[in-house]
Amino acid sequence: MAIFQNQATLSYNGNIINSNVTTGEITEVLSATKTAVMNDYTPNDDITYVVSIVNSGDTPFTDVTISDNLGAYLFGTKTLVPLTYTENSLRYYTDGTLKSTPTVSVTETGMVISGITVPANGNAIVIYETTANRFAPLNADGSITNEAVITATGLATVLTASSTVSAENTAVLTISKSVNPAVITENGQLTYTFIIQNMGNTEASVTDNVIVTDTFNPVLNNLTVTFNDTPWIQDVNYTYALTTGLFETVAGQITVPPATFAQNSTTGEYIITPGVAVLTVTGNI
Repeated sequence: MAIFQNQATLSYNGNIINSNVTTGEITEVLSATKTAVMNDYTPNDDITYVVSIVNSGDTPFTDVTISDNLGAYLFGTKTLVPLTYTENSLRYYTDGTLKSTPTVSVTETGMVISGITVPANGNAIVIYETTANRFAPLNADGSITNEAVITATGLATVLTASSTVSAENTAVLTISKSVNPAVITENGQLTYTFIIQNMGNTEASVTDNVIVTDTFNPVLNNLTVTFNDTPWIQDVNYTYALTTGLFETVAGQITVPPATFAQNSTTGEYIITPGVAVLTVTGNI
């Protein structure tokens, strides 16, 4: 609801007379919501947004514009934008019917969608994809609040609609394997090194039941196994089948610390230092 007031002035022969003040009320008929399809994100995650505009009035709005800040926030004197619009991803519907894509302009501080019509007693829905980029907060308490500002001729009050997504509290693991030496003589000794990295903001704990499985070919004899330089014991920390070369760690033995996140003081870009765990297996062929 918006209130408006008006007063007239009458002037004659150097006299000025003011009228009474009239007061009116504008009933708002346009409303908007913004929703993220997912509630959380990880680095480089795709996040889809839905902006829904409903017109409960008998007259269409034909020149609606949506200005989306793509989660922009202040970092010192800079404005950082943590979401990147996915080009050509936008879809626009009125009353459930797909329409031609409106004009999309991407700026340094967000994006502008123009040329939207919201029919009388109807609705318009705009759907588009974004990616969490290098400015997206990744700490356990990190989040992105994305706001859309909706304007149109005849609209008494600017509409705003926002949606907040949080950095997912999870471990994100990768594993790499190396062998040393790469060239070995018969009956020689070699070492396999498994490096497990965690790019997430949460530790991979014993309850995550991280397991490494490998079948050594050629089969290894006289195994020596360490995890983060601590000796492991067969059938306590791992199992090994000498006949097949099947090696498997016992669930709950591997833990990997979380990554650490720091923002570059100049650019605002997040720098990720992964948490690391190292498993080594040495034996004779």
